[in-house]
Amino acid sequence: QVQLVESGGGLVQSGGSLRLSCAASGFTLDYYAIGWFRQAPGKEREGVSCISSSTEGSTYYADSVKGRFTISRDNAKNTVYLQMNSLKPEDTGVYYCAADLLSAVVAEAMVEAGFGSWGQGTQVTVSS
Repeated sequence: QVQLVESGGGLVQSGGSLRLSCAASGFTLDYYAIGWFRQAPGKEREGVSCISSSTEGSTYYADSVKGRFTISRDNAKNTVYLQMNSLKPEDTGVYYCAADLLSAVVAEAMVEAGFGSWGQGTQVTVSS
């Protein structure tokens, strides 16, 4: 059974850091594109970052997080990480990871509908 489990969320002050983890079971992550999405209260879910399959090895970021967030994968642990630095109150929301067999070109668009497997989300709250 395909399953994604996020962890690492929490409450942090503005300027602080968190590292989110997305652990996969039931399939091998390195063949998949993995996306991180977030949903702030009262807003639609948006793409934050994406990493293509290990074969293609590309990473993508929303403009709002470029230079502050870093996505990476550890294939041995079947886990993808999102390192979030210099956090801002506007980064607050529920963060979800998602996976699918996508080419790098398609993954770059970070379209929610393109990802078929989703985790349950982890809450990130950044206080000012």
